[in-house]
Amino acid sequence: MGMTGKVDMSVSLGPLRLSSPVATASGTFGYGMEYSGAVDYSLLGAVTAKGICLEPWPGNPLPRYAEVPGGLVNAIGLQGTGVEHFLEKTVPFYDIRVNRPLGRKLPLIVNIWGKSVDEYAKVASLVSADASGVVSAIEMNVSCPNVKAGGHTFGQDPAVLAETVSAVRKASSLPLFVKLAPNVPSMYPYVKACEDAGADALSLINTLPAMVIDVKSRRPVLGNITGGLSGRAVHPVAVKAVFDARKATKLPILAMGGVYGANDAIELMLAGADAVAVGTATFTNPAAAGEIYRGIEEYCRENGFSSVGEITSAANPEAAR
Repeated sequence: MGMTGKVDMSVSLGPLRLSSPVATASGTFGYGMEYSGAVDYSLLGAVTAKGICLEPWPGNPLPRYAEVPGGLVNAIGLQGTGVEHFLEKTVPFYDIRVNRPLGRKLPLIVNIWGKSVDEYAKVASLVSADASGVVSAIEMNVSCPNVKAGGHTFGQDPAVLAETVSAVRKASSLPLFVKLAPNVPSMYPYVKACEDAGADALSLINTLPAMVIDVKSRRPVLGNITGGLSGRAVHPVAVKAVFDARKATKLPILAMGGVYGANDAIELMLAGADAVAVGTATFTNPAAAGEIYRGIEEYCRENGFSSVGEITSAANPEAAR
């Protein structure tokens, strides 16, 4: 049941309209323009910059990553330039390197984090005040320790999560995504906390806590001792997290986690995602995102879908085989 007409590949993530269902994931694509010449930006729906906080942040000690079967364990530690440098230098450079050659604005999603609720709100406020119009949305990384609350992670306590999302919502008029971790007993209270506090969309999943030990030296491989697992190994975890989140909310979902090919992306859409982001796959294949776009388009043609959104609405994962 194929079709020959043009497939509408645009999707909406709340107020943000994307020309493609394929974005890049935070932390794997630099600040958005480093892949110039290696990836076809015209096939991307959005680019997510690596995490930005209030001040320049050095990140974790080396070594920072270890390859493992089926993925990568990293502990970069959110190294970044700080919001001031990002807005003054990076954003205009992104505009020159990416938007100008394209002849249009490719949505730049800014991933933010903080060590307290106030820091999150301040960064969001500064990013929103950027008058260039280049920044299109904010993605909150809530997998950070709340320094002022004894180091407990923002995203692991629904009440703290709601407070933080609410503070950022008040500080910013930009579309607001919250990036959730999958290592919780149930997605439901976290999804509801984001929805009730005014989030426009959800990003999931973040990396899974992981550790690698060198049996020769009998020491942890990473300078930070522990890190986050990404890559193919986490894909089925992402599918379940998206499925669970979709049952709990009607908020749009940007899904990520082991997206290496079109089938991975389609699987996440069938679980309930509206769009997907490519992360670790970019390290081994910088052109992965564009190839995935083409594959999704082909799948739509083969299945008679006139728009990519029909994949999400065609999902019937509750039905028995």
